[in-house]
Amino acid sequence: MKGIRIRDAVGADVSGLARLETQAFASDRVSPRSFRRLIASPTASLRVAGRDGAVEGYSLLFFRRGTTVARLYSLAVDATARGSGLADALMADAERFAARRGCRALRLEVRPDNRPAVHLYRRRGYRPIGIYRDYYADGSDALRFERPLGVTAGARRRSSRAATATSRPVEV
Repeated sequence: MKGIRIRDAVGADVSGLARLETQAFASDRVSPRSFRRLIASPTASLRVAGRDGAVEGYSLLFFRRGTTVARLYSLAVDATARGSGLADALMADAERFAARRGCRALRLEVRPDNRPAVHLYRRRGYRPIGIYRDYYADGSDALRFERPLGVTAGARRRSSRAATATSRPVEV
């Protein structure tokens, strides 16, 4: 995993994001048009991981005004990078980003049959908080997980300014 950089997505990443989305998910995919919109959205954080401009993974967070709970909407890692720790690094990055925006918790949904993802989330301290029935396009349920984030008082004061700020790249 040496040499992997996690950074904010830019327009040039859309084709790599779309390729990864097609590879990682059979349905419920984010479209290239949506990726373009999300890159510019003040209520989303789209971070990519890779080397030499290649997109080997990404995380997508959503933020809502008036709440201190962020939502991990999507996380994907290229098949060639699975098992390398990249998903864990993307999760750590997403948690730091949400905490810097003043969020006290991060929530997510995951397919019950996605054992590697469920294992990753549990290992990172996420706890089940419920089930959404018939959540995915194919009728599958979604397990809901949540993890508290360590947020300082300073982060809460900065959260309104951070809402429009980008995050610095991270080397992993």
